[in-house]
Amino acid sequence: MIDLRSDTVTLPSPAMRTALAQAELGDDVYGEDPTVNRLETLAAEMVGKEAALLVASGTMGNLAALLAHAERGQRVILGSESHIYHYEAGGASALGGLIYQTVPNLPDGRLDPVALQVALGWPEDVHRAPIGVICLENTHNRCGGAVLPPAYLEQVHTLARQHGLPLHLDGARMFNAAVALNLDVRELTRHVDSVQFCLSKGLSAPVGSVIAGSHTFVNRARRVRKMLGGGMRQAGVIAGAGIVALTEMVARLAEDHANARMLAGELAGMPGITLEPERVQTNIVIFELNDPAITPKQFLTALREQGVLMGGFGGRQVRAVTHYGITADEVRAAVAAVRAVLGG
Repeated sequence: MIDLRSDTVTLPSPAMRTALAQAELGDDVYGEDPTVNRLETLAAEMVGKEAALLVASGTMGNLAALLAHAERGQRVILGSESHIYHYEAGGASALGGLIYQTVPNLPDGRLDPVALQVALGWPEDVHRAPIGVICLENTHNRCGGAVLPPAYLEQVHTLARQHGLPLHLDGARMFNAAVALNLDVRELTRHVDSVQFCLSKGLSAPVGSVIAGSHTFVNRARRVRKMLGGGMRQAGVIAGAGIVALTEMVARLAEDHANARMLAGELAGMPGITLEPERVQTNIVIFELNDPAITPKQFLTALREQGVLMGGFGGRQVRAVTHYGITADEVRAAVAAVRAVLGG
């Protein structure tokens, strides 16, 4: 199967498998796992923050960050199309008593500026729950892997500071954004107070994410991680692969982006598909089936029979994600499979 459902389906590289087997281990809850400590030091340095913390997943990382920043009864200001809002099981509300207030996302992943100003208004109104934290997402999953540039991040951070609020970045695919912009990733993290990024998506580690920020923030998040059951003891077997992910797998993301652009360019020319290829900036391609003769379910089933996996994305939308393990030849084969399904 050519699996384009997500970049979460990547398998660890040979170097990662070696690191998994040879990692030095200790009890991370005691702070004694040397491989975890190396990963956290490396991660903090790479993103320009004082400290970092290994967590089991991006969902756990975002939840720990929100609970470290905000108190029960406070609002989380975030995008209407954000991953935290759509795909993280409402954890901040269910487990932390936080209240999601969504602001419309523009097609490029930014928050609607007028709506954001409205959401931040009337801070002393006793009728309104106080705001605890603002969240952004980079790259933006539901906006097709859109990249938020440093100037925009700085703009929102300035606004957050004016209101005395922390800014958290869900940077699950943040390194994709940095590679797409040809920037050091610190140019994307310098304007946020905390950040979460995944080791297990395009960077291809088998499991794990990292959150980073100030020492004070990470200490609070460490306590939340323990409360959530995230104290993983001999976690060096995870961290070893994470170190390889950060040292060997970042630059190769450009290959995924090139493959996604090739895929988008080919699909955009097919009858039955609506797609704007110029909007594909990273490794996510979202297109719409405009032929009423075939439903998304029928399309995906027929595509599977051709040996290609993609994912439904709501309505008549389909998502394809390029990643480590998918070659240019396999992208061409996927294009041929789509053509065969639509032609049939």
